[in-house]
Amino acid sequence: MADPRISPESGERSRTAASGRKGRGNQRVSEHAASVGLWHQPALLNLLADLLWLLGGLLVAWEGMQLLQRLPLAPLKQLTVASPLTQVSPAQIEHVAQTTIAGNFFTVDLEQAQAAFQQLPWVRRASVRRLWPDGVELVIEEQRPVARWTPLEGAPRLVNAFGEVFSATTGESLPLFTGPEGSAPRMLDEYREFTAALAASGHVPVAVRLSPREAWQLKLDDGVVLELGRDQPKAPLAERLQRFTNHYAAVKNRVRQLGGVDMRYPNGFALIPVHDRTGAG
Repeated sequence: MADPRISPESGERSRTAASGRKGRGNQRVSEHAASVGLWHQPALLNLLADLLWLLGGLLVAWEGMQLLQRLPLAPLKQLTVASPLTQVSPAQIEHVAQTTIAGNFFTVDLEQAQAAFQQLPWVRRASVRRLWPDGVELVIEEQRPVARWTPLEGAPRLVNAFGEVFSATTGESLPLFTGPEGSAPRMLDEYREFTAALAASGHVPVAVRLSPREAWQLKLDDGVVLELGRDQPKAPLAERLQRFTNHYAAVKNRVRQLGGVDMRYPNGFALIPVHDRTGAG
């Protein structure tokens, strides 16, 4: 009769096989539980479905835009300039239009075109809009220079009626402003006040200078230079200009060649001959 006892080796093999079968079974149960868990979470499934719908909608919209740009649908045929232009040339307008206006009536990038037109010299502001059925309308506000701007440091430019400095060239006869960078708006305001105050004398300022220490100097149309100095509460500039206007006609011939008038005195002024100003300069 065979011995019914099981050897230690065979028992160990049996336990190992059983353990392996158990491990594989646990793994299958875990995978099954994970897969069953996803499909039993409606909120998560709905979120995934919404994301897929959104992604699909974006792809369709993008493809539609690409198709609209390729199809000969509502092509742009004309550019209408709805404002009179004196400084900006038709050639400049045509160049910008050809290089920046693309697409059709529905896809043209108006903001890009507007920004390009506003980069042209002499353009202060530009606006672009669609003009049904096949055009684009352009409105340009040109710069209107009222003075030349020569900063104490930097390149010469022009000043418009709003006190804004811009880069352009012109042959017009304009007053000259010289002052610290950023002071053009203030100098324009003061220039207007100076012009009004000097009207009674029959002269106008052709140059205005503001020093870094806030001292004002005017050059009149007859070549005479007014040293006004700094504006002070006890001796405002308007008072000094009024004093000059009241007495200039009577005293200007006392000097054979008058070069300037120093108005920085509290109750009077000094006449400066041309040779003295030349020597001082």
